Amino acid sequence: MTAFRLEMRRNRSMLMWLGIVLLGYGALMGAMYPIMLENDELFSAYMETFPKEFLAAFGMTGLLSDPGVFFTTYVASWLWPIIAAIAGLLLGTRAVATDLDRGFLDLPLSTGASRVRYLLASIAGQVVVIAALALAAVLGLWAVGRLVGADFDLVNFVLAGVLAFGFGCAIAAPACLASVLTLSRATSVGVVGGVLILMYVVFVISGVSADWQWIGPLSAWNHFGTTAIIDEGSFPVGDLALFAAIAVGGWAAALWAFRRRDLAA
Repeated sequence: MTAFRLEMRRNRSMLMWLGIVLLGYGALMGAMYPIMLENDELFSAYMETFPKEFLAAFGMTGLLSDPGVFFTTYVASWLWPIIAAIAGLLLGTRAVATDLDRGFLDLPLSTGASRVRYLLASIAGQVVVIAALALAAVLGLWAVGRLVGADFDLVNFVLAGVLAFGFGCAIAAPACLASVLTLSRATSVGVVGGVLILMYVVFVISGVSADWQWIGPLSAWNHFGTTAIIDEGSFPVGDLALFAAIAVGGWAAALWAFRRRDLAA
């Protein structure tokens, strides 16, 4: 419990600033939503100037006045993946690679705390921070949208936040595992961040070109669809299960490897 409290204290600044970004941006977008409704025909004509494949690649498969399309376009397709990557990569690599490099890791381990308990505290901190940020990503937009008269369904927005939470955990866990295996934050961030960029490129290419649609499922973005959740109440259980399997598997492998890892290597 002491290790967890320490971890949360170290997470405060990141949680606060990233949360402010998400809440502030979401509030701004929520306040702008009535403009989309008032100018629905104009925005529809604007979107028709783009190829359908291009719109599909960025989650804009509908009208911007549709709550799900609006959220996907302005939050889920770019802002949340960026925030989730920042939080997941930094938090996932701090407990082992960064603390070892700073000479801090010897301190908690010298108190008799087991390696597993120490890393579990970090993983618990990652889960709490990502969950809080995912909630901020949807509630800021939903709350202000409701204040200005938007017909936003709270349950569907929260469900979109659940999928966003799974997406974020699926980044943090591999980063945590890479941190244990390499003992280097730079290497871990480079590898996991590089894979994320590659998956985004795969997502865009598979959406733009019909010939490359077969590679779409290889991208995490292909499993992070929030439009149908918000507009239709259709939740992708399989996609969440995939994110959960990656997260649980990554963290479990990190715990197993950390027990045996030679920290002097």
